[in-house]
Amino acid sequence: MAFVAGGRLAAEAVTFYLVAYFITTLGAFGIISLFANGIEERVSVDDYRGLFWSHPGLSAAFTAVLLSLAGIPLTSGFIGKYFVVAAGVSEAQWALVIILVINSAIGLFYYLRIVVSMFLQPVAAQQPDVRLPMGGSVVLFVLTLALIWLGVYPTPVLNLIRSAVMAIGS
Repeated sequence: MAFVAGGRLAAEAVTFYLVAYFITTLGAFGIISLFANGIEERVSVDDYRGLFWSHPGLSAAFTAVLLSLAGIPLTSGFIGKYFVVAAGVSEAQWALVIILVINSAIGLFYYLRIVVSMFLQPVAAQQPDVRLPMGGSVVLFVLTLALIWLGVYPTPVLNLIRSAVMAIGS
């Protein structure tokens, strides 16, 4: 939407959204890849049932990532979507804004299904064997911290983006 809207906010909105989405997607696929073993992939919502009870830290990180993808406040995904919507509103792209809001609501439904499943009581036969190496733990912790930090205090990154946009525009 920000690309189509153009205008003063477009470059900032697109850049921040890409940063936020990169962090969030890297975290999501990192967590999902932990559940894939050489034999089977875990692609069903039920595959994550009871994850909180066996791996609370991993489920907390996955919850933060999913909430960021949904655009829930206090996450980088929310700030990214906010700036994209602001760019669309500033250029009166109302149809695109409405489509984004509807798609976000639909996405929220699917993301929350996974979150709820993680907190349900586990089925013993379904418990995935997840062994997270120390390096992976550190990376997931840093990514989770970054997506929350950008959702709570995006100013340093926004200032950096604004400086870069002004430098390119000069």
